[in-house]
Amino acid sequence: MTAPEITIASPADRDTVVGSLVAAFIKDPVLRHLFPDEETYPRYAAAFFGHLFDKRVHKATIWTIGGGASVAIWEPPAAGHESPDGDLAAHYPAEVLARVQAYDEAVHAALPAFPFWYLGVLGTHPDSAGRGWGRLVMRAGLDRASADGLPAILETSNPANVELYRRAGWEVVRSVADPLPTWIMQQPTR
Repeated sequence: MTAPEITIASPADRDTVVGSLVAAFIKDPVLRHLFPDEETYPRYAAAFFGHLFDKRVHKATIWTIGGGASVAIWEPPAAGHESPDGDLAAHYPAEVLARVQAYDEAVHAALPAFPFWYLGVLGTHPDSAGRGWGRLVMRAGLDRASADGLPAILETSNPANVELYRRAGWEVVRSVADPLPTWIMQQPTR
């Protein structure tokens, strides 16, 4: 069975991509740290992923497969880090926004100072899991980083993902203890 075509997301894909990511991350340690309440998780996670989608969709760095069932949101090399507040402040109460900002600041303080491509989100809707689509959309961003002659960086707070990413060629280069254990991983320039 051949995989569907990998596409670059457009604004028309927003609802499908956000829905897939909300479903994919329902048990993820970071998302559950940020949005622990079962009742508000779907709404808060949708605002979070929608914000990330909106920031990157016009950069043509969101790769999807299966109509948005699997998604890789990449951030190209940038001069500086953008704080996640702004748009998100309208969607969250102060204590939730504080958790989002604290996590974002802790992770970004641990990221390297040299230019790199950043895999911010990689997720597959549970209905499409196990098909290898996540690896395919991840590879599209890795190919772009390679074409630019730059390494790729990601972070994960899911211990099971560390080994998954290692098998895909990533190496742990740093870890963050607070606000929750997080591993910074790098895929060297190919």
